[in-house]
Amino acid sequence: MARPNDSSRRDLPDIQWLERMYNNRQRVPDHDDYFARWAAESALVRRSLPCQLDVRYGDGAGETLDAFAAARPRSPIVVFIHGGYWKAMDKSQHSFVVPALRDLGAAVVVPNYALAPKVGIPDITLQMVRAVAWSWRHARTLGGDARRIVVMGHSAGGQLAAMMLACAWNRFEPALPPRLVRAALGISGLYDLQPLLHTPSLQEVLRLTPRQVQAASPARLPAPAHGRLISAVGGDESSEYLRLNRLIQQAWGRERVPVAAVLPGLNHFSILDALATPRSRLHRLAAGLLS
Repeated sequence: MARPNDSSRRDLPDIQWLERMYNNRQRVPDHDDYFARWAAESALVRRSLPCQLDVRYGDGAGETLDAFAAARPRSPIVVFIHGGYWKAMDKSQHSFVVPALRDLGAAVVVPNYALAPKVGIPDITLQMVRAVAWSWRHARTLGGDARRIVVMGHSAGGQLAAMMLACAWNRFEPALPPRLVRAALGISGLYDLQPLLHTPSLQEVLRLTPRQVQAASPARLPAPAHGRLISAVGGDESSEYLRLNRLIQQAWGRERVPVAAVLPGLNHFSILDALATPRSRLHRLAAGLLS
């Protein structure tokens, strides 16, 4: 991680380099165009598909979700978790991924979560545990199969998706099955939070502690006892995102992470468009997890 400026600072992180690596909006100058299009397409999806909006999955701030039932009973259930460095974005900007996932035969749940700095990443992780548990409990209403829950997430959502695969569900709540999540898809996932501890523009909002880094970094946790994580990153993303994509496979092993794909020509935002594009490689990887 560290990029020393001179021999006297070899043990200090290069802050400017970290900012270049993790500032995705700076790396993609037209990022606002993506956000505007996602919001417009998502609004159209919510108007055109049957859905339950702003359903509460818990009593805390931000604990609501949008649920899109499957077209057929006993379908897999996708819980899609949005990104935004745990401090930005909203579920309402991400309904655009739903049609392509429903076309694969899935019910889709898109949860919100409270944002930093009002809450920390471990708190957000527990919120997603509650959202996924809600999806398990309401599987029949969704036209879904509670045994076929797959969590997908983008960027910060990739970290959260991996954490759901690693979760000890029946320790969180004894009534839950230990293998509640069957598989996960991490898209440009942040699997090690250590660099963010030293990235000022992020740390000033996230307020990470070393203990939180250890507890909420999937690559620093033992590999899950079951399931698969597919990891993917855009070929045009920073070298740090490419490193994190390799790191989770190295940390958890190929049995748990059989694919750590680099998708040429995609940046941090266009890679999410690929999920919503039938027959793209990322869409095919998602289909494989649902089959």
